[in-house]
Amino acid sequence: MTRRKTDVFRVTKLKRTYNRETSTFNFNITYETTAKTQTPRTKNIAEAFGLGTDNAQKFTILDNATLKIRQGDIVLITGDSGSGKSVLLKAIKQDLNEEAVDTRDLNINQDQPIIETVGKNTTEALELLSKVGLNDAFLFLRSYRELSDGQKHRYQIARLAETGKRWWLLDEFCSVLDRDTAKIVAFNLQRMARERGIAVIAATTHDDLAEDLAPNVVVRKRFGKEIAMDCFPEAAKSECSLTAEMRVEQSSLKDYKALSQFHYRSGRCAAPRKIFALKRGSELCGVVVYGFPSPFCFGRSRVWKGTLKQLMRDVSVINRVVVHPKYRGIGLGVKLVRETLALAGTRCVEAVAVMARFNPFFERAGMVRVAESTPNLALTEGLACLERLGFDLALLASAGYCRERIVSVGCEAVVDVLGMVSRKGGVARKGLVGLAGVYPGHEAFMAKIAELDADGLANVLKRLSFLAQSKIYLFWKRDC
Repeated sequence: MTRRKTDVFRVTKLKRTYNRETSTFNFNITYETTAKTQTPRTKNIAEAFGLGTDNAQKFTILDNATLKIRQGDIVLITGDSGSGKSVLLKAIKQDLNEEAVDTRDLNINQDQPIIETVGKNTTEALELLSKVGLNDAFLFLRSYRELSDGQKHRYQIARLAETGKRWWLLDEFCSVLDRDTAKIVAFNLQRMARERGIAVIAATTHDDLAEDLAPNVVVRKRFGKEIAMDCFPEAAKSECSLTAEMRVEQSSLKDYKALSQFHYRSGRCAAPRKIFALKRGSELCGVVVYGFPSPFCFGRSRVWKGTLKQLMRDVSVINRVVVHPKYRGIGLGVKLVRETLALAGTRCVEAVAVMARFNPFFERAGMVRVAESTPNLALTEGLACLERLGFDLALLASAGYCRERIVSVGCEAVVDVLGMVSRKGGVARKGLVGLAGVYPGHEAFMAKIAELDADGLANVLKRLSFLAQSKIYLFWKRDC
């Protein structure tokens, strides 16, 4: 015998009012589930227990429940499985309709690299993914299918942010994640939402996320009609709970080498002066490398003057800041720099960074932005030519990507572009191919370029992308 549907869920009362003076929405909800005894077995059981068979059995999950939410509030709905959390979220979604977006509504391409599936352009994609802690060059080129569960949750938050909706709904929030990753995702979610004035309603069976989600409203849904609510209007969170468990200690190259694979410039860095590690128990979470300054650096003359001997004695440079991918997005770069500036062993510290234009963590750590470099005109013209050939400039730092494009457009076209750069900007020749001599000539440069295959030219374009980047010069000086 074919079994017919036996459970019917329906909202018997749903009303939302908006108080303009307090910018508060009041949801008044009654929600019932109706179980009908329609098969011989269920009919027999109902009769045996005296439940009756003619009338449907109604189970009220919510009875005249009032939920007050301000625009921009973070709401956490907790409770045991089956207590009605998802039902409550469903009722709210039904009322908000087009005003809200649910993570289950996201249309996610499982197979394209994630850098191609978020944001209006590559720059916006980089900014969104970096904000949720997916700021690893290797991750940008992975598909959604290839991400871990924690990375998928981070990606979903980035996608929510680009929808423009003012209400974000998340059911089974962080339910499948290890609890450390869940706390990091919760912290990232509330920070991004609060920056944008978004109201978030997240439902989960777990009760360990309140500290990092910092909800303004907590709803505890128990079985049956029982429901409890608490309000924390001023709640906010500026530091992830895991950060408090971490300590900074002086370290060695061993720790840098362990994390160097996670830096976009994974090669060897200059000889270190001091290295500090960020650890949580025995777990290595991040590292910062201080080195000796180069004799010449743009922007330095605005804040420091002296002899070369004084420079080596008084100034250190931050060569690398690397945070383990698991812990990205919770401000550990700021913590590493802020707590080690005074430990570097010099009166002054400088840093030259590209990402400082998008992620000003050096400034948040206490350094002062002094100057921004202007790329060589010949290099910027070369980039424009490459863009016309179909190169995505945001991906030019990937040798693998460059090789694919070179194979597509042909080596000759790329050599022509590099020839133009050489004729107009001789200062770039040495940096592009590592020629000997202070000022190698155009002929020597072109002879070297002519020897290269697609792989060699890809590495030249990668160097070109670094040389053409605008860089920020930052400076810190001990107060006394």
